[in-house]
Amino acid sequence: MLQEYLLFNDEFQAVDAPILTAANRSFKFGDGLFESMRMINNKLQFADLHADRLSAGMKALKIDGHALMDDYFLRQKTADLTKRNKWNGNVRFRLSVYRGGAGVYTPEINKAGYILEGIPLKASTYELNSKGLIIDVFDEMTKPVNKLSNFKTANALLYVMAGLFKSQHRLDEAMILNQYGFLCESISANVFVVYNKQIYTPALAEGCISGIMRTAIMQLCKMNDMPLIEAQINPEILKEAEEVFITNATQGIQWVMGYGRKRYFNEVSKFLSEKLNAI
Repeated sequence: MLQEYLLFNDEFQAVDAPILTAANRSFKFGDGLFESMRMINNKLQFADLHADRLSAGMKALKIDGHALMDDYFLRQKTADLTKRNKWNGNVRFRLSVYRGGAGVYTPEINKAGYILEGIPLKASTYELNSKGLIIDVFDEMTKPVNKLSNFKTANALLYVMAGLFKSQHRLDEAMILNQYGFLCESISANVFVVYNKQIYTPALAEGCISGIMRTAIMQLCKMNDMPLIEAQINPEILKEAEEVFITNATQGIQWVMGYGRKRYFNEVSKFLSEKLNAI
């Protein structure tokens, strides 16, 4: 049995519990993880990939109930929330999964609870940004590389600090480095670099999130005979690359226009964005 909260029209409707309390372990200890998902025309995109990553993340955190949160579960719950709110079928969702029960650092139980939130969208396609992003490298903190690095855990302080850096420097996005100083990801997306007509993205071993859209783009590249290499990437490549773009499950592809004085093209990102919407 899962403890369930669904957000309907900004009010919590709960099963098995009336409210989300301050005793929630995700609030107190960051003891949980989440999935950001996109529904387009009443179809939850890449539900199977989200379910696989969620299950793997729950196993890594030793939270019970991962077998129940399959792709059918994700489709059913997001469809129900959409219907109850009378949304138009284009929605951004966040599914937060946490370890229920009491305890301090040592949990007393490993039962899973979850909260599903939705924000209706107007767009019915993944829209490539018309104006390219301006970026810089955030190097005040780095991301540890460990067995939790590939999942979207409730511990997001690194991304919060990078977000403050972005705001302070009037950037559109910031690149995050791993503990070894290599390119890892951006604040909310995976990173792709086009250099010498070859597409590169940081390998999972570099500590980046195992992004759903990252996987989709890699599959699209394979389908269209576009060479793509997962690699260890020195951030200095940003000064020489022809293109840089970032990807996530809710926005699709966003192309980068500038890094310092460097300016980029967007031919590859345009092509992949068209192929993404075609599927």
